[in-house]
Amino acid sequence: MESSTQPGQLSWRLSAHPITLLWFLGFRISSLLVYLFGLLFTSNFVLIFIITILLLAADFYYLKNIAGRRLVGLRWWNEVDVSTGDSQWVFESADPATKVVNATDSRFFWLAMYAQPCLWVGLAILAVVRFEFIWLTLVVIALVLTITNTLAFSRCDKFSHASNLAGSALYSGGLARNLAGGMMSRFLGGRS
Repeated sequence: MESSTQPGQLSWRLSAHPITLLWFLGFRISSLLVYLFGLLFTSNFVLIFIITILLLAADFYYLKNIAGRRLVGLRWWNEVDVSTGDSQWVFESADPATKVVNATDSRFFWLAMYAQPCLWVGLAILAVVRFEFIWLTLVVIALVLTITNTLAFSRCDKFSHASNLAGSALYSGGLARNLAGGMMSRFLGGRS
């Protein structure tokens, strides 16, 4: 019996970057599993805290600098103006003409991006219900890191779609030609 695989299905065989995808999902899943193991089966909070924080930090770095770029062609960073102290997020997306995003990689990426903060919220509720407020500190740190990446990549994706639309309109010349022609005719001919 032959299975038909279509682009966008959650299948490892369809991934363009299976090693990157494996590490990306590994960091995200392992931080959750270590936390759950610590919450349910051990009382050594310090050890679980350290291991989970290290996994969360590795996930944050790997996602922001490697997985986002390879899997969906997106990257973000934060710049601070030293003279004013203002902080600004900078978004970068791969050129759609040179980087084709694999539908399977994209689906894995966005599913993991939005699922992990939801799972951490569930774990926060579990910690509150069990009156394990010290474990809640670890969940808050995890939520800050995962929500920061989720928001940044969501904004980066919206920015890339907006710039792709504007770029295609300008390169096609249709929109730019119509706007320029309309402005020139109004300026020279006085028509409205």
